[in-house]
Amino acid sequence: MDKIIYQAVRLPCDVARAFEMFTVNGELEKWLAVKADVEPRVGGKYELLWNPAEPEFDSTIGCRITALEPGKLLAFEWKGPKQYSDFMNECEPLTHVTVAFVPAEEEGEPRTEVHLVHTGWRGTDEWEEARQWFVRNWEGAFAELEKLFSGG
Repeated sequence: MDKIIYQAVRLPCDVARAFEMFTVNGELEKWLAVKADVEPRVGGKYELLWNPAEPEFDSTIGCRITALEPGKLLAFEWKGPKQYSDFMNECEPLTHVTVAFVPAEEEGEPRTEVHLVHTGWRGTDEWEEARQWFVRNWEGAFAELEKLFSGG
């Protein structure tokens, strides 16, 4: 059975704005990465860096967008940090992230539910350790995203 990571958040914005938070470089740099180089089209780059001084580590360099429907769905390949790179970044296929944007409304105001599913985890102990690391990191990232919208 393929293990997954699931993370969700409800943002006080419309789906177009929520989608931008995952596809516009300047927006990604506010909550998810130090540097972003994203080309929002199928086959386009989805490259995020957390340590630009060592771009070969702690980045998603080489990752591509695999599906994109503006305001609805975004999917892309994903790599692991330095401590997991020897197995996560050399496997075929790489792990995969799918983000769905679901319009919602609250008291007449636009809201968006963002659902993230990170798949492709293998069954060994080292893979499970990496998956648990990403569970914590996606939780932290989504907390940062929520903070942006709450003015925190």
